[in-house]
Amino acid sequence: MSEAIRLKPPLTDADVEKLKAGDKVLITGVIYTGRDAAHKRLFDLLKEGKPLPIDLKGQIIYYVGPAPAKPGHVYGSAGPTTSGRMDAYSPKLMEVGLKGMIGKGMRKKEVIEAMKKYKAVYLAATGGAGALLAKSVKKAQVVAYEDLGPEAIGRLEVVDFPAIVVNDTRGNDLYQQGMAQYAR
Repeated sequence: MSEAIRLKPPLTDADVEKLKAGDKVLITGVIYTGRDAAHKRLFDLLKEGKPLPIDLKGQIIYYVGPAPAKPGHVYGSAGPTTSGRMDAYSPKLMEVGLKGMIGKGMRKKEVIEAMKKYKAVYLAATGGAGALLAKSVKKAQVVAYEDLGPEAIGRLEVVDFPAIVVNDTRGNDLYQQGMAQYAR
């Protein structure tokens, strides 16, 4: 079993270029949360030439809609949501510096091409393991779009948040590789 690669955002081109589909990573530092409603707002601001409420350069966005935190916990269950809902917006966000996205499920060809062009990666978090993933969250605060409730943009401080590289900067796709193995 291979050793996990440690990532500390903000990420550089060199940080993401060394990653390969199938690599296990542990993220320590700040990651942001956001789903489709927040992504649409960010996308619309960029189309209008307006500044974003957060600087995405070198950052990672986790596609999560957390459950409310239980008493004594920093964060509620934090399982990934389906990434395809962000596909229409992701290339534009990578263009302004987004380096990583965490979710579940496959990405469209246009998103994979944008990862190659802008040097970004797509990571998967284990679906169904939201309570376990939430244990990596040490601090959480809403930083934009509070009116969206659990879909607001959050700033999470995480320690050893586990994920797997699905799509790397060379266009490799862990899901396609896995299917090819069993298609013989």
